[in-house]
Amino acid sequence: MPHTGVGQEVQLAIAVVKTLIVVIGGFVTYLAVSAYQRTYDRSLGFLAVGFALIVVGVALAGVTFELLAVPLGIGVLIEGLFVLIGLSIIALSLRVR
Repeated sequence: MPHTGVGQEVQLAIAVVKTLIVVIGGFVTYLAVSAYQRTYDRSLGFLAVGFALIVVGVALAGVTFELLAVPLGIGVLIEGLFVLIGLSIIALSLRVR
């Protein structure tokens, strides 16, 4: 679905970057979950949840914009909220004793 204001090359680049973020972020989340399952350290559990929320936010932003035809600003806001919450949980994971 073409969107005004951005060339097709830029749209493709955004889609590729977002896909790579989801794939690599999913792998990092998997590693954090694996570490949590080995150690049952609460901080690693929080770390995994934080990364997962960031990955979900990136994925939701793309899905809402490309597939559901939601305005770009709403997609960016959704992504921003998930990244904010995810980073907050990651920060908490670094403070948990």
